[in-house]
Amino acid sequence: MEDSLEFNKLITGFHIEPEVIKYCYQCSKCSDNCPVTAVTSDQYTDTGYNPRGNILMTLLGRKDSLLEGDDLKIWGCTVCVTCDEVCPQNIELTEVFTFLKNQSIALGKGPEFIYGQAKAVYENGKAIPPQPAIERRREQLGLPKVSAPDVGEVQSLLKNMGADKKLK
Repeated sequence: MEDSLEFNKLITGFHIEPEVIKYCYQCSKCSDNCPVTAVTSDQYTDTGYNPRGNILMTLLGRKDSLLEGDDLKIWGCTVCVTCDEVCPQNIELTEVFTFLKNQSIALGKGPEFIYGQAKAVYENGKAIPPQPAIERRREQLGLPKVSAPDVGEVQSLLKNMGADKKLK
């Protein structure tokens, strides 16, 4: 129980006014307008991405449900900021969801695709490595070649941030 209260305080104290957060999960505007919720949720089960549900689980201190459950639960957020824009309480929900993602990584519980993408950035300097088909298409369209990133600089930055230690 104490861990649940600490988790709740950690999230709600992160940037949300205590008086405002208690009204947060009541209106459902975030979920009603979320493009990810629209394509992933099943109205009959507790599956898919649901920002309102995530806030409710946060308020209840359900760290285990959020950080150790289905990857889509918190990683479904694409940070499109739609929920922030429609929230009548002006709560920056994407900040909460980013915090949850960071907590997941800190616990080593991030989904494999995130680690894979981070490894690609570390090794190539960008998420999608150069591909001959893309280069050919760019040439056909008369577009200039994509400049190669300075991989050493990217790796240096990631090492200085400690991100290289979080790669699996």
